[in-house]
Amino acid sequence: MTRPLYIGSEIYRFSTYGAGHPLAVPRVSTCTDLCRAMGWLPETAYRDAPQASEDQLARFHDPAYLAALRLAEARQEIAAADAERYRIGRDGNPVYAEIFRRPATSAGGVLLAARLTASGGIVHCPGGGTHHGRPDRAAGFCYLNDPVLGILAWLDQGLDNIVYLDLDAHHGDGVQDAFHDDERVLTISLHEAGRWPGTGALADRAGGAARNLPLPRGFNDTEQRFLMQHAVLPLIRARRPQAIFLQTGADALEEDPLSRLSLSNNAYFAAVAAVRDLAPRLVVVGGGGYNPYSVGRCWAGIWAVLNGISIPERASPEAEAVLRGLVYHRAAGRDPPAHWLQTLRDAPREGLVRAEVEELAELTLKEDVSA
Repeated sequence: MTRPLYIGSEIYRFSTYGAGHPLAVPRVSTCTDLCRAMGWLPETAYRDAPQASEDQLARFHDPAYLAALRLAEARQEIAAADAERYRIGRDGNPVYAEIFRRPATSAGGVLLAARLTASGGIVHCPGGGTHHGRPDRAAGFCYLNDPVLGILAWLDQGLDNIVYLDLDAHHGDGVQDAFHDDERVLTISLHEAGRWPGTGALADRAGGAARNLPLPRGFNDTEQRFLMQHAVLPLIRARRPQAIFLQTGADALEEDPLSRLSLSNNAYFAAVAAVRDLAPRLVVVGGGGYNPYSVGRCWAGIWAVLNGISIPERASPEAEAVLRGLVYHRAAGRDPPAHWLQTLRDAPREGLVRAEVEELAELTLKEDVSA
């Protein structure tokens, strides 16, 4: 495979977690529509995500939990005992129309990405990235854990040196815990300090197979670039991985309602460009992100970066029509700023590199920070 491939699905277009839920917004469909509207996504580069089978999902997930998800979808309700045990219908994980099919399609897309990159290559699968899912319960809006399933697929192919890099504002706890003490997989998570799920402290090294970078509020583009140059990239280069799995949850963007970080999408584009050629295999997925304008623009721009396409100053008329057609039921959505509608690249959000960020970079590279 000589050019990047894009994996999508129409299941995301009309699927919603329900009115009032942060995931009531269109994200993957917006990204796909923008890529097509910009002329970046020819049909030869597009692949439709299959739905993963229960046998494939059982590589990580408890079959009884999978059965409970299927039953919840069929009945559109969940028994109290199952809700308590599996956290379905609890903790922001609602019962909705595609509660099994949608995450199974996300997992199927990521498993397809792992197969497509078996001999090398790059795949963008924005429907993936559900990094909180547990083997036997839902967590953090995630019912399944497609990053874990994708990495397991690589391991099953015989790879033994993989880096998982997570840019989501929330700690990639489900992936870290799945590979706790597995030295074949290094997990690196940049996330807002103190944000749900409250894990991912600097000293949490998961037996040496993880690095956590808890970020201060207001974390800006300059600080992201500093951490990439002085902590993240040195870790990856020293590792010389056979494959990189990159989670690009877009909730670290300044406009996102569920975090207090202050990145522009330029920070994501720069991170993707920096790791793109550091391994023969790269799978890029989505993740969090709850403002459809910022998420769609970010993930579409990532596809451009993966293809070496220069993002123009102004979106095409067709792309602008996609953005003007979005509905966002928050105050900012009632009168979106012009750049949300007319551009795909944000204005940079530069600033000072605070002393705590400099210290974070230094400590990340130290072997032991338990003291």
